[in-house]
Amino acid sequence: MGCKCANANEDKEEIQNNGLKDGNEENEENDINNNLLGYNNQNNNDYKEDNQNNKENENMNKYDNNYYDINAKYANYPKEIVKLINNIREDPVGYSEIVEDSIKYIVEEEDKNDPSISRLLFKKKVKVALNKGEPAFREAIDQLKTLEPLPPLEFSNEKCIPLPETEEELKDPSFLREQVRQKREETQIDVYFKDLIKDPEVSGLLMIVDDTNKNAGKKRMTLLNKDLKYVGVTSKFIGKIFVAYFAFSFSK
Repeated sequence: MGCKCANANEDKEEIQNNGLKDGNEENEENDINNNLLGYNNQNNNDYKEDNQNNKENENMNKYDNNYYDINAKYANYPKEIVKLINNIREDPVGYSEIVEDSIKYIVEEEDKNDPSISRLLFKKKVKVALNKGEPAFREAIDQLKTLEPLPPLEFSNEKCIPLPETEEELKDPSFLREQVRQKREETQIDVYFKDLIKDPEVSGLLMIVDDTNKNAGKKRMTLLNKDLKYVGVTSKFIGKIFVAYFAFSFSK
């Protein structure tokens, strides 16, 4: 069973923000959603800033604003996340067990600024806000269990979307769309999105569960689409923020 991706002509962009700074403090990010994952919508104008990079943030000064060392540390992210995605596609039933085991990391926490609000959080190597929590994990498990093995995606350098150089570009919602527009003059891109979780294991899990905004399910639909063939991933730190761009297509 496969799932349909977004129409390329709709030029939808999926933006993610991740986490709560220093465990609980929320920040404003540049674009779309009030939670983590979701397709771009002109009526959505705000999203939260990536804040799961706490340890790196504490040590940034020692690099004198030169992030070569930390980028070198995470240089294998594209290779690792594509490998994980392909592992999920090739053994969706097996991966459902990992999703099941991850439910134990869901906790409820009182909002720091508004004690009347309780948040569902996924705590493992990073801390991110959830919408439904366990029911969304169960939905993903049920779907994974229905799937036959899917063909792996082939990594394509041609599909890789250029990354921003500054935080200003990163926080400009038009930057990614313009980069995709230019890239589409060279090659086919059917679906693209942005991710800000630097840990491939957690990033892959949360993309499959897809429980972090109102448009939940779109990333899972993409990753589990049997007809997709190619993927391009670029990633690096922009200042203190880790960012990865994903591009998928049905053909070269």
